[in-house]
Amino acid sequence: MTTFNDSDPRVADERETTEGKVFTVQGNDWDELLHDLSSTPAQERIIVNMGPQHPSTHGVLRLILELDGETVTEARCGIGYLHTGIEKNMEFRTWTQGVTFVTRMDYLSPFFNETAYCLGVEKLLGITDQIPERANVIRVMMMELNRISSHLVCLATGGMELGALTAMTFGFRERELVLDVFEMITGLRMNHAYIRPGGLAQDLPEGAEQKVRELLKILPGRLKDTADLLVDNTIWKGRTVGVGTLDLAGCMALGITGPILRSTGLPHDLRKSQPYCGYENYEFDVPVQTSADAYGRFLIRIAEMGESMKIIAQCLDRLKPGPVMIEDKKIAWPAQLAHGADGTGNSFEHIRQIMGTSMEALIHHFKLVTEGFKVPAGQAYSAVESPRGELGVHLVSDGGTRPYRVHFRDPSFTNLQATAAMCEGAQIADVVAAVASIDPVMGGVDR
Repeated sequence: MTTFNDSDPRVADERETTEGKVFTVQGNDWDELLHDLSSTPAQERIIVNMGPQHPSTHGVLRLILELDGETVTEARCGIGYLHTGIEKNMEFRTWTQGVTFVTRMDYLSPFFNETAYCLGVEKLLGITDQIPERANVIRVMMMELNRISSHLVCLATGGMELGALTAMTFGFRERELVLDVFEMITGLRMNHAYIRPGGLAQDLPEGAEQKVRELLKILPGRLKDTADLLVDNTIWKGRTVGVGTLDLAGCMALGITGPILRSTGLPHDLRKSQPYCGYENYEFDVPVQTSADAYGRFLIRIAEMGESMKIIAQCLDRLKPGPVMIEDKKIAWPAQLAHGADGTGNSFEHIRQIMGTSMEALIHHFKLVTEGFKVPAGQAYSAVESPRGELGVHLVSDGGTRPYRVHFRDPSFTNLQATAAMCEGAQIADVVAAVASIDPVMGGVDR
């Protein structure tokens, strides 16, 4: 077992504990440690902590690795370092305010968090079929843009961790283009709270459609740079082919979804099997591979970005003028508000309208914003296909203006179970590639 020593970095101290002999090491003393270990009984082992501060653990993930030389004999995940209490906090906020919390869970795919939650609320309210067509089309467009940006981060960070620094440069370069679109439409690059129960916070601003069309012209060529760099690259394949393997039986036993599952050859995608937001009206394919390894998952994410661009193009063609919030004023959060001259708050025209219409209209607006609407008692489960797999939410209502219970099935949390199966028996260097192919986001794991 190894720990860290703040004294002399050149000396591997040792001491006896109830678990056996412990060597305390800190950089530059690996040779000395191996020399000391050579005189110890064969059953001695080395336990290395990778993370939670390690740059290749995708956030504050701790990996406890038991090593026999360079071979991983046991791998365990230590989570909980980023616990936010989001699910519990939502019990003290209105149904609409909950969107502001859920968008911060998996911070690389906020629109999927928001959509899954809103679909659940709308199911409890019984208004699923009343959501305006334009709102659904915009939801799909934003989610597919978000799928591209999320996969770009996965490829960029995964490339960086394996030494392909140019892949990181390309990935974040393209992601900036997508985030510029998000900022134009929602006002924020992340944590948007744009998708609301009943529709959207506001319609697309002027020029948004044109900006998305321009993005669709740029992205294919830019994404080709990453593909040309890594696909069939001998060094890249040497680090990813046959690494982090998990077959279909393993995926089914562990509840694994997303690119990991599709890399086994099973084309499972909720957009096809359980369509939502009108996905049944779009033409796209579900990319699969049969290698069940890190390289296959890489190829799937490359292909999925191309399919997402197809869907976005169809969304632009389907956009028709119309409302982006349901008509029921007992539920509909105001979605067509102009802003004041300073860019914040409601415009004078809107304030004059709700104050001049009737006292009842003013009271209703006040209660809707401060107290929120009531949701009939019951429970519902809704799920979307996020970049990492099935993102589901179980909502329970007691008939009030706040959720009684909210629990998310985050794919990062579930998929992390595969770490041991992917890493045990492999080399320690392959752990980095395996975890990168899982693409966990700790914001979704520690809710």
